Amino acid sequence: MTLQAIKWSRPDGKLEILDQTLLPATTRYIEVKGVRDGWEVINKMQVRGAPAIAIVGSLSLAVEILRMDYKDKTILCQDIEDNLNYLVTARPTAVNMKLAADKLIRLAKSLSQPNAKYTQAEMKDEFINEIDYMLKKDIADNTAIGNHGAQSILSNLSEESNATILTHCNTGSLATAGYGTALGVIRSLHEMGKLDRVYCTETRPYNQGARLTAYELVHDKIPATLICDDMVAAAMNMKKITAVVVGADRVAENGDTANKIGTYQIAILAKYHNVPFYVAAPLTSVDFEMRDGGNIIIEERSEREMTHVNDKRIAAEGIECWNPAFDVTPASLITGIITELGTYKPSELKNVRTI
Repeated sequence: MTLQAIKWSRPDGKLEILDQTLLPATTRYIEVKGVRDGWEVINKMQVRGAPAIAIVGSLSLAVEILRMDYKDKTILCQDIEDNLNYLVTARPTAVNMKLAADKLIRLAKSLSQPNAKYTQAEMKDEFINEIDYMLKKDIADNTAIGNHGAQSILSNLSEESNATILTHCNTGSLATAGYGTALGVIRSLHEMGKLDRVYCTETRPYNQGARLTAYELVHDKIPATLICDDMVAAAMNMKKITAVVVGADRVAENGDTANKIGTYQIAILAKYHNVPFYVAAPLTSVDFEMRDGGNIIIEERSEREMTHVNDKRIAAEGIECWNPAFDVTPASLITGIITELGTYKPSELKNVRTI
C-alpha cells in the first residue's frame, strides 16, 4: 500500500496532510482548517508537488466554505474567487494550482448566476463535488501515467531485459493524491517485475530525494540506491541506466519543462550518454497558454535552505547565495512527455489539447 499524504473526510469537512518537512524522522499529520492554513502548508513545503499543491489548496477552500455561512450566492462566489487567487500565490511556478483555480472560479460563477437553479447549499455541494472529483481523478491519472511510461520504456528494451531508472526530486504519493507521476512509472515497472533498480538523487538543497523519495521506495520495498546530485554522470557511465524519469511543475506548449533545480543538468548528461529522458506529468501540468519555457516564473527560496542543515550552519558566514527552486529543461533534451493519455514527443504536445 502506497503512502497517504492527504486525508480528506467529506462528511465532517476534515483535511489533514502529512508534514513532509519532518520526514523521514517523524510521521505527523497536520489539520488544515481553512484557506490560510492551506496557503501556509504549501508555502512552507509541508505539502509539495504540483498536483498535490492544487488538490490541498482546493480542499482547504472546501473546508472553509463548509463551515462558513454566506449572506447569498454572490458573496460565496466572490469569496471563492478571492481565496483561490490567494492560494495561487503560495508557490507560483507550479501551474496546477492556477489551472484548478481558473476552473473552479468559472464553476462558481456559473453556479451563482441568478438563472442557475441552485440554492446556496446546493451550490456548495456542486462545488465541493468538483474538488472531490479532482482528488479521485489525480489518482486515476497517475496510474495511467505509470502504465504508459512503463510501456514506453520497455518498448526500447529486449523482452528479457529489465529497466534501471534514474529519477530526481520526489514525484510519488507525497507529491500527488496517490501513486505518483515519475515514481508512478517506477511503481508500474516494479509491479510488472521489469525493474532492476532505481537510482534517486538526494536533490539538494531541500533533499526531497533523500528524505522523501527514498522514504517511499523503502516503504514500498522497491530496490533503490540513493546518490548525491554530483554522481549522476558517474551513474550514467557505470550503472547502465535505462532511462531518466522526472516530474514537472509546469510544461510549456512546446514541451519546455520547469522542474526541480538540477533537472536541466541531468537532461544534458542524459543526452551525452544517450539515455532517454522522460517527463511524467498529468495534462494539468501543461500550460497551453505559454508558448515556451522562457516566461515561466522561477521561484527563489530562502538562502537558509542552502546554508543550514537541521538548523546547523554549514556554509561560511557572509557568503551570498542563489537558491532557485526550479530550472527549465529545453524540449530538445526531452525524449517524451508521459501523460495520462499516452507518451508524446514534445513537438506533439500541442496537438493533445484538441483530444
